[in-house]
Amino acid sequence: MTKIVDYGMGNCGSIKNMFRYLGIDAEIITRADDLKTAKTIVLPGVGAYDHGVKHLEPFKSVLEEKVLTDKTPFLGICLGMQLLLQGSDEGTLPGLGWIPGHAKRFDFSGLNKLAVPHMGWNEVYPSEHSKLLPKLPEGYERFYFAHSYHAIDVPKENIMASSHYGYEFVCAIQKGNIMGVQFHPEKSHKFGKAMFSRFVGMSQC
Repeated sequence: MTKIVDYGMGNCGSIKNMFRYLGIDAEIITRADDLKTAKTIVLPGVGAYDHGVKHLEPFKSVLEEKVLTDKTPFLGICLGMQLLLQGSDEGTLPGLGWIPGHAKRFDFSGLNKLAVPHMGWNEVYPSEHSKLLPKLPEGYERFYFAHSYHAIDVPKENIMASSHYGYEFVCAIQKGNIMGVQFHPEKSHKFGKAMFSRFVGMSQC
């Protein structure tokens, strides 16, 4: 079963509804022990970085066992992706540090100033070694974004995909069984449904 971590920082209901539509068993959990039977794990997140770090602390040891030791497929969404990094300019606390990199606010110095947060639909460009987002012969997938910070200093091998808003930025990261996306697949209609299906399928590989 897919376990959706409710640590008080995200709209878990919309993610569960997407899984229900796909016929995939998913459960919103509020206790760390409930992660022990997870086949796949989703960590959503909206809000400030340091609050996310603090609220995730009760889950941290079990998450590390499931994700780092047992290699359970893991997907971080929006703030949930940023928490995979080593830290963020938004806060002072360290992130999980499972993937090298840092979160930085959009900086349009010397460019045509765009609104922050970046909100709305945008194309996503998968890297050559993307695990979750395929390159499509008919074009690129489009996802819904709502964020002010994005990942920087991510090693090339850990970049799953990029997008463009004023400049190119990393919008999806990966390392083994660990994946994160800056956009919201639960708000991205057919593209989000396809992505969630591919993610859950990884537990059967």
